[in-house]
Amino acid sequence: MKHKTSMNRRRFLVRSLAGAALAATAPACLSAAASAVTDPFRGLKTGIASYSLRKFSLDQALAMTKQAGVKHITLKDMHLPLKTTREERQAARKKIAEAGLVLMGCGVVYMKNDEAEIRQVFEYARDAGMPAIVCSPDPAALDSVEKLAKEFDILIAIHNHGPGDKRYPSPLDVLKLVKDRDSHMGICIDVGHSVRIGDNAVDVIRQCARRLYDYHLKDVDKADPKGKAVVVGQGVIDIAGVLKALLEIKFSHHLALEHEIEPDAPLPGIIASFEHVKKILAGLS
Repeated sequence: MKHKTSMNRRRFLVRSLAGAALAATAPACLSAAASAVTDPFRGLKTGIASYSLRKFSLDQALAMTKQAGVKHITLKDMHLPLKTTREERQAARKKIAEAGLVLMGCGVVYMKNDEAEIRQVFEYARDAGMPAIVCSPDPAALDSVEKLAKEFDILIAIHNHGPGDKRYPSPLDVLKLVKDRDSHMGICIDVGHSVRIGDNAVDVIRQCARRLYDYHLKDVDKADPKGKAVVVGQGVIDIAGVLKALLEIKFSHHLALEHEIEPDAPLPGIIASFEHVKKILAGLS
């Protein structure tokens, strides 16, 4: 009888320990599952470059961003002009926050070799609470840009413009100029322009990873200088490879859709682009 009682106790103990282990692991499993459901972008700070909504007011652009199912935005100056006052910039910052959106930066901003003018851009970004400036500075201005980026503690993401851009046709051209500068100096990859000049979209991400501070997502119908913008997923860019590479490098800055087509009615194409992104991310291991 004692032997039977001892066996029963051992069985009870084993079952209790197994139950405790299951209870301990269940929250983590449930948390991972819940995360996948609540964040279809898998931690990527996905949003819109507001140039995509250039025919609309700031209020309309914010509403359309929310309607597209994302919460991050970078502002082009038609939505918050560079010549605004500090109070106007702070009001825009408050409006964006109250809309439940996160302001990731501004741009693309073009910068001449004029430190006083460049300082005004940094003041604009500071007043609006922007952590980054997506820009295309005159190469002669890089020393001033670097100096002010450190002073204001704002990231610089220099944007490539592909064929015809004599300064920064490829993100790799930007990398050559910033890799030995202060860590505030970095790159905004425009994948459409990059692919049109012959870059491999995935390799460029890996090469620029340490200085990649913004990413303009788009698609094109041909990988040559004559390539035209299309809805993401309808072109030739390896979107799955791009997203996988961004996850692999733990990209923590703005993954901004720049929808350059259909300016009068961009929302259907924007939503279709994000749906394609979500579908790909759901299938990546």
